[in-house]
Amino acid sequence: MGAGGEQVLIVIDPAARRADGESVRIARDVLCAGVGAGEAKVRMLEGPQAMSRALARRGSHRVVIVGDDRALVRAVRALHRAGELAVAPLAMVPVGAGPAVALARGLGVPTDAVAASRAVLAGADRSLDLLTDDAGDVVLGALGIPAPRPPVVPWWRRGFGAAQVRGERLRVEADGRVLVVGDRPVTAVSVRAAGGLAEVVVRGGSEVRVRAASVTVTGQTGQGFRYRADAMDCGPTRARTWTVLEGGLRLRMPPG
Repeated sequence: MGAGGEQVLIVIDPAARRADGESVRIARDVLCAGVGAGEAKVRMLEGPQAMSRALARRGSHRVVIVGDDRALVRAVRALHRAGELAVAPLAMVPVGAGPAVALARGLGVPTDAVAASRAVLAGADRSLDLLTDDAGDVVLGALGIPAPRPPVVPWWRRGFGAAQVRGERLRVEADGRVLVVGDRPVTAVSVRAAGGLAEVVVRGGSEVRVRAASVTVTGQTGQGFRYRADAMDCGPTRARTWTVLEGGLRLRMPPG
């Protein structure tokens, strides 16, 4: 069943209003008209920290996030930390420039305001796998190690675009099996939840690909390591374990 007949809480992120106020207006008008004025509530957030307060007051309303990837991630993390993610299906109308809504696009959410709003009204919930970690956070898409950073350019070649490829000394374990012991630099690690397991790829000299229920990465230097997940840079951290939460998120998608 679509959102028609449901009570809907439309949560509008402030970054969306700044990025594309017209798309925000379209989403609000289409959603309110589709569910009926008496069934829709609108919350205009004043800042990122207001997301948790808005969700805590949602009652029985389905939450529709109008904003970019970061707004969606904040909503998912807030519900996860409150232990309510399993009972709070979400919907999203992506608003923002292309890179700012890349995660939503990858999940299958239309990035056009009208199409996304109609999907909220006439679509169906889809269960998506997530990664949860031992710090209480969640990852919707892929995470990558190391986090992007400015390339190192030798002083004698500055201005010519040359760069060195850096590596990290990491210990990587998948379901207790050691993939990398930290004795050589690792150029990249990627982890994504799909099909009930994590797809793990480790690159550094050779490439290792495995599927596992949990992945632990430990930095082998004093600085630890940084990683990028869902358009956010995280760390540094000495160690982190990610575990697959199968079907952890229910997100409204277009029909079919």
